[in-house]
Amino acid sequence: MHTVQIARFIVSFVWIYHGLFPKLVQVAPLEKLITASLGFPPDISAFITKSAGISELFFGIALFIFYQSKPLILLNIFGLILLLIAVAILQPQLLIEAFNPVTTNIPVIGLSLILLKHARGVTDKTS
Repeated sequence: MHTVQIARFIVSFVWIYHGLFPKLVQVAPLEKLITASLGFPPDISAFITKSAGISELFFGIALFIFYQSKPLILLNIFGLILLLIAVAILQPQLLIEAFNPVTTNIPVIGLSLILLKHARGVTDKTS
């Protein structure tokens, strides 16, 4: 399997999995903690979590289908950076927990750079 396809499957999988399981199927305690940090009442926080899960699920599917779209890949990278910053501001102690956003987002950003290199309209004469 080509490197681009491996990157495509992993990046898409991360978004789909993180949208589906810790937000929609069974809301993870850390998801509740992060959303509660925004200061909304529990019912609004639950709605935000479910909406985020649906958005992540659809975003992962879109990345899987349109993995050669430079704007979508850039949006992906930007979103991962923003999510990492949001956790650092809202719940900084989570950055040192096992399976934390640092060890998830940074590798996915790296895989996204592989996708970006091979996206439509991107050429690299050095490889």
